[in-house]
Amino acid sequence: MTHDELVIVVRLAVALAIGGFIGLERSLHGRPAGFRTHSLVCVASSLLMLVTVYQLHWMTEVPLDTIRADPTRMAQGIMTGIGFLGAGVIFKEGLNVRGLTTAASIWITAAIGILVGIGFYFPAVLGALIVIAVLHVFRKIESMLPSEYYAHHVIGFDRKSVMSEEQLRKLIGKYGFSLANLSSRLSEGGKLFEYRMTISSRDPRAVEALSKHLLGLRQVKEFRITPAGD
Repeated sequence: MTHDELVIVVRLAVALAIGGFIGLERSLHGRPAGFRTHSLVCVASSLLMLVTVYQLHWMTEVPLDTIRADPTRMAQGIMTGIGFLGAGVIFKEGLNVRGLTTAASIWITAAIGILVGIGFYFPAVLGALIVIAVLHVFRKIESMLPSEYYAHHVIGFDRKSVMSEEQLRKLIGKYGFSLANLSSRLSEGGKLFEYRMTISSRDPRAVEALSKHLLGLRQVKEFRITPAGD
């Protein structure tokens, strides 16, 4: 095996390891793009950069003095193209938009693959450690910080026994929630009256108390409280 071949093998192996390392965290949290996706993204980015870095090896029929290597153009193409893959993992679930963090992790994994492909190992490894810190450690820090809890709340009543908006506001406020973006609509052919809103509280446990209360109200035909977040 020649020196160049050894370098290529090492770079692809490093790209595979780093991509899998980042993707493993996503897989452990049940995200749609995980271990295999991140591994392939990192290796693909590295391969494409190797095409540019070693283009003198495969452009054998072109005079050497006419070749103008510009690896940054390949990097720009990779980062643009990876946006389509990132968009594929962003989806709407009810009133929530999920997958933004996974899309961001795919994008930065592609950037790390580019660094590995050109042999810039130090920022590549450092970047990988930062990504894992943000995805794993920051998650724990975020959960410990005092923050406002947001949720999308949908509650449905029989059309003949609809709770007034004033009563609804008092009920939500009783359990420590602030209410915003209140809207209403008729569904199921006009049989069901729905309120839709965004509620917020500093106490996530308030959701359980509110849910228990709503379960005991006969006039409530259905309700849904969906946490807002990625």
